[in-house]
Amino acid sequence: MTFQLHDVHYTPVEARAATIKDGGDDPDATHGAKIIATVSWSDNPGVDIDGGVGVGRVTKPGLPIPVGMAAINPVPRQMIRSTVESVLSDYDIERGVKVVISVPDGEEIAKKTLNGRLGILGGISILGTRGIVVPFSTSSYKASIAYAMNVAKEQGIRTVVLTTGGRSEKYAMKLFPELPIEAFIEMGDFVGFSAKHAKRVGMEEIRFVGMMGKFSKVAQGIMMVHAKSATIDFSFLADLARRVGVPVENIEHVLTANTASQVGDFIVEWGYPEFFTQVAEACCEQVLNHIGGDMRIATHLTTLGGEYLGGSEIGG
Repeated sequence: MTFQLHDVHYTPVEARAATIKDGGDDPDATHGAKIIATVSWSDNPGVDIDGGVGVGRVTKPGLPIPVGMAAINPVPRQMIRSTVESVLSDYDIERGVKVVISVPDGEEIAKKTLNGRLGILGGISILGTRGIVVPFSTSSYKASIAYAMNVAKEQGIRTVVLTTGGRSEKYAMKLFPELPIEAFIEMGDFVGFSAKHAKRVGMEEIRFVGMMGKFSKVAQGIMMVHAKSATIDFSFLADLARRVGVPVENIEHVLTANTASQVGDFIVEWGYPEFFTQVAEACCEQVLNHIGGDMRIATHLTTLGGEYLGGSEIGG
């Protein structure tokens, strides 16, 4: 991959160049952003790397960058440092160098990210684990979940609320207004990974909040709930429906439903709220078994419109 340079300016004491971020197929808020590097001589030895306009500052512990520093991750820092050191070596130069990374629209772009919740203020993060964008990167999503939990831990939080997306998170915040914003983490489809990491960092309780589609899979023991990873087992839902007394003549509607949400609508219409308790309880049991116990697990189900369906809690 090659990138075109823009706005190249240099003097005997300073050089500046910009490039445009190409996020490829990744759903990246920074796609198309102008990234500027300004390099100047420094009186201090070594390579000093800092953030300028539009690059956030770390204000909370738990991230891979210490509080007070620019939110430029370790891998990009090392890539910048090794490149500068290589050029200095090629020309036998022994002088200190300062590199400042700026993003003119970074503060505005950051409003579309979770940076504020993580304590990164004033702009975007310069991220990277390998220097390569992988479309819809599993590793980067998992890393963001881990960072969010680490920040929550450092804030003294021991209960996290895991949701599958922005809509379910909004409902979760209404359910648990007493919890700080750092306690709410979008886990996406990574149920098993998120639960295990919560236990790993010392959380005492996980509260899952979401809708029938994803959590009907968790209830079966599926811990990666992407649509392509597993389909909904309507016979499983039919068995739960029989268990709570749904008449035989209605079971066929469950078996031939288009979606798990439609099953939920049927159950509400027929008046069997215990069904949702059964689904939630199965979710709790499966997650607790997946992580090896020793945590309190709760699951709360809502409709697409945010109406509460039911929940359950086990462990502790």
